[in-house]
Amino acid sequence: MTAPDLTLIQLSDSHIVGDDTLMHGAVDTLANLTAALDAVHASGVAVHGLLLSGDLTDNGSPAAYRRLRAVVEPAAARLRCPAIYAMGNHDERSAFRAALLPDDPGDGPCDTVHRIAGLRIIVLDTTVPGRHDGHLDAEQLDWLRAQLAQSAPLGTVLVLHHPPLPSPVPTVHLLRLKDADRLAAVVAGSDVRLVLSGHAHHTGCGTLAGIPVWVSPALAYRVDTLPPRERLRGVVGSGLTRIDLIDGAFVATAVDLVGAPPVYDRDRDDLVRYVSDRTRELG
Repeated sequence: MTAPDLTLIQLSDSHIVGDDTLMHGAVDTLANLTAALDAVHASGVAVHGLLLSGDLTDNGSPAAYRRLRAVVEPAAARLRCPAIYAMGNHDERSAFRAALLPDDPGDGPCDTVHRIAGLRIIVLDTTVPGRHDGHLDAEQLDWLRAQLAQSAPLGTVLVLHHPPLPSPVPTVHLLRLKDADRLAAVVAGSDVRLVLSGHAHHTGCGTLAGIPVWVSPALAYRVDTLPPRERLRGVVGSGLTRIDLIDGAFVATAVDLVGAPPVYDRDRDDLVRYVSDRTRELG
């Protein structure tokens, strides 16, 4: 069995609050985040980075960021990988910077660059203070163009909160990244291999300038994409994304974190036998 060359874990829309208040009176968002990180550790997968793609908190309070860090940073240390943070529309720039980017002073967009084992990860801040839709200004796009002028050995992954895609959910569609064609013009022909986003609270995929775009499931809850007629509904649901580089190809996989009874549960010896048998069949 071949292990991936590189694995990233995307955690989106955790919506941590500053106290024990339940989101919408029903969801313990800190418990969902903790369970997700515990599941990653229990898997034994060698993780090269945790990508937290926005709406880390629900109201941007310093207390919420403290609670978030108290869970994420020890988990990252346990996994021996960095935690990379992106802004979402529910986050607040000054508190976000103070808690998560203390070496990046200023009050502008929180755009950052990271390198992991030959892979370049560029985080773009698509938020507009006081609004819930997404936007990238001309200065950000110029900055991105300059970053992409030189390629990285394994290419580049973009991380941004607002999907540069339409959505079947009217509210998500309204609050998507605006003017996505301007971003498409910058990344076209570059070494960007994958665009990771969140915000929607539903899983999705599409393309931007021929580049795959992934919309991660949310940790907090799931938006129903096929609700009863003329209804908008959020339902119990929590998930993350694992992104693997295997034989030179990136693949994003949604991981459902809501418990369900197993259909089968093989141990390692059974798995090895199964793979060996199928390999022999294939010649």
